[in-house]
Amino acid sequence: MSLSAEEILAGWQNDNIGTERVLATDDMTIWHLRLDPGATIAAHRHNCPYFWTVLTDGTGLSRFDDGREVAITYQAGDTQHFPDLTPETGFVHDLTNNGNTPLAFVTVEFNSAFDPSLSLKPT
Repeated sequence: MSLSAEEILAGWQNDNIGTERVLATDDMTIWHLRLDPGATIAAHRHNCPYFWTVLTDGTGLSRFDDGREVAITYQAGDTQHFPDLTPETGFVHDLTNNGNTPLAFVTVEFNSAFDPSLSLKPT
């Protein structure tokens, strides 16, 4: 079942992309996300660069604001980076753990005004 119009609207207002905000600075926010089997993180927005790394094996289902439903199989250590997101190119989605084991992620979200490549200085 796709996200409803109400879920999408609420998702654009929801910046909680994890279950625990671990650290917030001017440049970035670090989140932990833990979903027990059957649990769902509500629809939320991604509108700035971020990456996630999954810490556990498992499966999930994400529903997106464009109507897509994507089934995902995770292996511990899988990482995905979204370097080009802006308020204009962002998206809303939720995530349900449809497996039998807990899912755990670490996500780092960069302030849209922060360019992480500028802090990478060659040695």
